[in-house]
Amino acid sequence: MRYVSTRGRATEASSAEAIVRGLAPDGGLYTPARLAALPPDFLPDLAALPYAARAARVMALFLTDFTEAELLGFARQAYDSGRFDTPEVAPVRSFDDGVHLLELWHGPTCAFKDMALQMLPHLLRAALPKTGDTRRVLILTATSGDTGKAALEGFRDLPGIQILVFYPKDGVSRVQELQMVTQEGEGVCVSAVRGNFDDAQTGVKALFSDAALRAALDEKGCFFSSANSINLGRLVPQAAYYFSAYCDLVRRGAVAMGAPVHICVPTGNFGNILSALMAREMGLPVARLLCASNRNNVLTDFIRDGRYDRRRVFYNTLSPSMDILVSSNLERALYLLSEGDTALVRDCMDRLGREGAYELPKALRARFAARFYAGYCDDAGTREEIRAAYEDRGYLIDPHTAVALRVAGDFRAETGDGTPVLVASTASPFKFCGAVLSALGRAQADGPEKAQMEALAALSGVSPPPALTDLWTKPVRFTGVTDAAEMERVVRSFLA
Repeated sequence: MRYVSTRGRATEASSAEAIVRGLAPDGGLYTPARLAALPPDFLPDLAALPYAARAARVMALFLTDFTEAELLGFARQAYDSGRFDTPEVAPVRSFDDGVHLLELWHGPTCAFKDMALQMLPHLLRAALPKTGDTRRVLILTATSGDTGKAALEGFRDLPGIQILVFYPKDGVSRVQELQMVTQEGEGVCVSAVRGNFDDAQTGVKALFSDAALRAALDEKGCFFSSANSINLGRLVPQAAYYFSAYCDLVRRGAVAMGAPVHICVPTGNFGNILSALMAREMGLPVARLLCASNRNNVLTDFIRDGRYDRRRVFYNTLSPSMDILVSSNLERALYLLSEGDTALVRDCMDRLGREGAYELPKALRARFAARFYAGYCDDAGTREEIRAAYEDRGYLIDPHTAVALRVAGDFRAETGDGTPVLVASTASPFKFCGAVLSALGRAQADGPEKAQMEALAALSGVSPPPALTDLWTKPVRFTGVTDAAEMERVVRSFLA
């Protein structure tokens, strides 16, 4: 499979080259030139395999520079090495109303980003010799909360690879911040950015596009790559868990092989739901993709009326990983659903940067509408959904999962559609103890974070993950805060 830039002004790349580069030289995102259809009997064969083997089989469809044996070895290191707290890796929890939660938070940082970021370092290290590049790699990443810690944990202590993470100051939960600023290991650095996630993400994109900075790095025998979902190596492992979840539903008799499901994803940067879209376009039996947003509902408006407009108030919400107004991976969806119209994608991205908005032509708007449903949930609804899940199902959920459950329920109520719904549960509730306790009406919601975690554990009878309980005793290593305009200085200082 070959990869092209969504903006059409860069040469085609192999899967290894796309992983190493992260971002295309013209500022676009590497996307499959053409998605392959699933081979006959692919899903029945996949259903009989354990998770690591399923992941390798799916990734082999995309990463044709790697043998399936290579990918299986990487998958076993990522998923079978004891770093996930369940042998199922990404288990599906089913309820009797046809709602199924895909638990993606059993990895070392308790969020769905682990599913890809335990795999990406293996892919990157193997891709480098395939491209003949012998320079050191600087992973440069902006995070809205979970990507940063997962990337730091995945890339720490790797020879020839350093990682620098920027996050929005006061735009992540205290647990998420502590996970990053207490990060152990060599070759890692963390800096807060004054502003919101879009400020941090825009700054990182500008650094990637800075020709003078790239030249200075090259003189030092170094180059940029990315661990954000702009990197192909993030998207492909994420597609694998949608295939795996479908196989689990078939094996337990929740759906017949070939019968459709809906997939509902809490969505900010559009990477997780884009992986589901790619799986659908290749032949995974998915009817609709339900795009769930919080009060920053730019995607809801886009899917409903075909106009993307980032010129709106930015809200800090209970679901901070979705507090985003510029959803980078939507660019890939534009390319795929416009059937590779790079001129259209370029025009949309130019308008977004210059004017803050763009509008889809009628035919492309219809293609989005045929595949997606969009809804959103404010903080009040998020609290209601957390409480309902606990009282009605006896199940603790985090705010992002709550947003998705609310939108899935709204979709069913609006359409009367009883097709099974697979909801992506993207983070452990123990990463957001204050919000969960507040939703449940507990007095400890405003207390210290450590006391909140202990209170939630006592209430639920569930032990919090050790990776989170250890945070309170770890020393803080990184205290830097910078303006977005000064991010280049942080990069140069880290390299020096």
